[in-house]
Amino acid sequence: MPELRATGKGVWNARLVLVCLSAVSVSLPMAWISLAKVLVLIAGLGYLCVDYLRGQRDAALGALWTPRVLALIAIAFATSLLWTGADMPSALNTLVKHIKVVEIALLAVLVRSKAEARIAIAAYALGQGFLLLSSWALFAGVPVPWQAASAINYEVFSTYLDQSLMFATSAGVYWYLRDQQIWPRWVGVGLAVLALVNTLLLLEGRSGYLVALTTIALASMWTMPRRLRLAALTVTPVVLLMGLSLGSAQVHERVTKIFREAQNFIQTQHVPERDSSAWRLNAWMRSVQAIQEKPLQGHGVGNWAPVVKRIQGSNADEIFGQGNHSNPHDEYLLWAVELGVGGAVLLLALFLCIVRDALRFPAPMQQALIGTAAATAVACLFNSALYDDLMGDFFCVSLGLLLALGVRSMAPATPRTEAA
Repeated sequence: MPELRATGKGVWNARLVLVCLSAVSVSLPMAWISLAKVLVLIAGLGYLCVDYLRGQRDAALGALWTPRVLALIAIAFATSLLWTGADMPSALNTLVKHIKVVEIALLAVLVRSKAEARIAIAAYALGQGFLLLSSWALFAGVPVPWQAASAINYEVFSTYLDQSLMFATSAGVYWYLRDQQIWPRWVGVGLAVLALVNTLLLLEGRSGYLVALTTIALASMWTMPRRLRLAALTVTPVVLLMGLSLGSAQVHERVTKIFREAQNFIQTQHVPERDSSAWRLNAWMRSVQAIQEKPLQGHGVGNWAPVVKRIQGSNADEIFGQGNHSNPHDEYLLWAVELGVGGAVLLLALFLCIVRDALRFPAPMQQALIGTAAATAVACLFNSALYDDLMGDFFCVSLGLLLALGVRSMAPATPRTEAA
């Protein structure tokens, strides 16, 4: 990997080490992620407070819309504690899981220069590369001593769902930044291909297939002349999915299983055990019913499971499990149940603001951030992709690091200026 020269005395300080720890942690077991998340929250808020007391502001970061909508999201979820019907421990636990999205902005706060951002992205890529090569080693029959006891097949630390979404998303990062001298071009191209093949042919996550197709479609679009981009965006995933269905027995079986399970649920309204499609359809239907009850203010943070279980009736625990820790496997519906229709609008606004801010960045950083935002938005259709542990942390850290790289690429050498 080419040497990354950072300007400024003491760049290898605790702040940058913390950012790199966060970047690597999303490729490690959950304990590392939790530790890094807490430290980023404390350090990020600490730096914001110090800057405020000194009368300073970050001009480059202050021009973005994403931090503003993230603050609004945190305020909205916290305010809903006033009317939530959930017990307070469950509500507070859910609140913490929701507002971890502020890590996106806090990572950009902690990264002070383009050189630091490149170092953090390199750490992120090394972590994902380690995870990816470990998975391929398992496929090749090579023992991996650090594989988690609960992991099976080609999983390393988590489930096939988390791993497939991570690989499909990081493939885009490797590809878009291949010529930015953060890693050699051949490394970026090679790891992008290995990540996509791993997702599509080794792992079983159907959500991972969709995110992989999204990554490939966007990459194809940006390689085309402007007049052909819309055609490339729409045709590429269709052709690729048809080819995979015909050429891969596993992909064909997983895709046809969706239609079979969905048809069975529509006909019987029954949710068989281990039927993920029927489970999702039922959870989505109950979520819509919950939204109809309180479309404006919602049921409050942490109240999805209690409300949906009440609507479900006597077999609620059988379907959603004991306790109130379940979720609808759809981030948009989760936010709409807890915050009302405005919650889903807030989530869409977050993605739109990220895209709006990305359009200010140089092309490679712009494409990497938009591609990751699109992957997150697609993953949120079939999972609570920001709310869930590990998966949500991965997306927040990925978006935060790419936002930092983009804004520091546009900022002057000394981006922190005195307030007017």
